[in-house]
Formats: sequence, C-alpha cells, structure tokens
Amino acid sequence: MLSKRVVELLNDQVNKEFYSAYLYLDMANYYKDQSLDGFYNWYKIQAQEERDHAVLFMEYLQQNGESVVLDAIAKPDKEFKEFIDPLKAAAEHERYVTGLIHNIYDAAYQDKDFRTMQFLDWFVKEQAEEEDTANNLVTRFGLFGSDAKGLYMLDSELAARTYTAPSLTL
Repeated sequence: MLSKRVVELLNDQVNKEFYSAYLYLDMANYYKDQSLDGFYNWYKIQAQEERDHAVLFMEYLQQNGESVVLDAIAKPDKEFKEFIDPLKAAAEHERYVTGLIHNIYDAAYQDKDFRTMQFLDWFVKEQAEEEDTANNLVTRFGLFGSDAKGLYMLDSELAARTYTAPSLTL
C-alpha cells in the first residue's frame, strides 16, 4: 500500500508530465512557425514521450489501488525570441523534472516503499538521458546554429527522429 504522501506526489507527477507534453508542443509550434520542421518534429515526439510518461504514472497508481487525480494544465509561459530559447528552456525543464522524480524517490525511500523505488528507477535513468540530450542540443546549436548550413543540417537530423514508446512495462 502506498503512503498518502507518495500517492500525492505521484498524482502531482502525472500532471507535471502532462504539462511537460504541453510545454513541448508549445516549443514544437514555435519551431513550426519558424519553418524549422526538424525541430518541430523533435519536440512533437518529445511531447508524445512525456504524455506516455504521464500514463505510466497513472497506471502505476491504478495498479496499486489508487485513484488518479487530473488537474488543470497551465498554459506554458515561456516566450521564445531566438531559435536557441526553446532548447535552453527544455534543458532547464528537464533539470526541474529530475528534481521532481528525486523528491518522489526520497519520499518512497523514507517510507521503505521499495516497489515505488523500483518503479522510479526507470525514470531516474530516463531523466539522465533527457538532461543529456537537452544539454547536447543546446551545445550543438551553439556550435552550428548560427551558420545557415549548420542549422539546416541540425534541422535535417532532428527531422529523422521517430517515436519510440517507453521501454518501461508495469
């Protein structure tokens, strides 16, 4: 049985993951408006991945006999003026999400809730990858983004991303 605190944090994470999807859709739309279809594709797929993360948290709660509480999702509040702005905002957001996952893990650890800790292990690894990828995009844009050919190549590379469902099974 999950503690009330862990249930609240997991429910909050469901909503945070849906917000992440919403945020990434906002970033995708920004890039679509700028005719950077590769960046659009990358963030559209990122939004789908975040939605699937939310569903995994929902299913975990349900499998443990808990109700899912869906809250209103806030409108993304970032304004993007330069092509690099969404990349930097995404890297910052991934660090924030990592902190959220760590907080849930800490609560589960304090409760000796080993099942939840095991469930969260996948998300801890996933967040390391997410942060690395987001930081890498910022770095690569800094290296190549100011050059039209470099930006074209990076956009083309991001256009090749395809969706892969999360590997975590409950």
